[in-house]
Amino acid sequence: MNWDDVRIFLAVARTGQILAASKRLALNHATLSRRLTSLEESLKTRLFVRRTNGCELTTEGEVFLVSAERMETEMLAAQANLGRTDTAIAGTVRVGAPDGFGVSFLAPRMGRLIERHPELKIQLVPVPRSFSLSQREADIAITLERPQQGRLVSSKLTDYTLGLYASRDYLKKHEAPFDADALKTHPRIGYVEDLVFTASLNFSSAVMRSWDASFEISTAIGQTEAVRSGAGIGILHDYIARQYPELVQVLPDVSIHRAYWTTYHESARDLVRVRTVVDFLQELVSAERNIFL
Repeated sequence: MNWDDVRIFLAVARTGQILAASKRLALNHATLSRRLTSLEESLKTRLFVRRTNGCELTTEGEVFLVSAERMETEMLAAQANLGRTDTAIAGTVRVGAPDGFGVSFLAPRMGRLIERHPELKIQLVPVPRSFSLSQREADIAITLERPQQGRLVSSKLTDYTLGLYASRDYLKKHEAPFDADALKTHPRIGYVEDLVFTASLNFSSAVMRSWDASFEISTAIGQTEAVRSGAGIGILHDYIARQYPELVQVLPDVSIHRAYWTTYHESARDLVRVRTVVDFLQELVSAERNIFL
């Protein structure tokens, strides 16, 4: 079996598209498609369902993916043993992160990494969703929980806290709540419940049994902006809310604790560019850990 054909298979499996894989590997997309067909013929099985909008792994393709990634890991290890591992701090690293952490903390700081390593390209994807590392939707994911399944490498990045906030203008018009029960008389801002992708985002249950928000927004940044506008009271990340002097913490005894984790696929363990970004994330958070707690 040709290792280059396996690399092509992995690129298509991870991008979900032949065109995207061809760009990643710097191959003509027609050539890549032929090589993929050749691999399927050699294995006498269909690895992908090819559609106009992308490629989806078949059941056999899912099985082969496990073996292909094992081959990739062994190849990386062999290169390392020969002193030919990916030692250049160059190339693209995609970081998937929750929108609050990605936009408010990472986006203003990641430029420092590019200054150190001009040949490194960072793709920051700060969106409120989970990322599939096995399908390479991201090289590194900032997760809200430590993954319990999969061939993943995880380490805690930092603990952080959230609290209840309202704007100063809002509190000029409404009496501040004196306990959690009094929140029922105020408009509340929260997540769109059916878009909550992890139990860790269920902050409101730590405050009251039924938050029943009158204004639901699917992103942490959107909720922050709504509270700033005076639309009501919301549960906000303390490290974000403290950036805005117009926000006031209400019921300061109510504090919710969560954590961020860095996670990447174990097959990327020997990629210097990935390790460099992981180390930089740890460096950033360690230098400013006091803002999270």
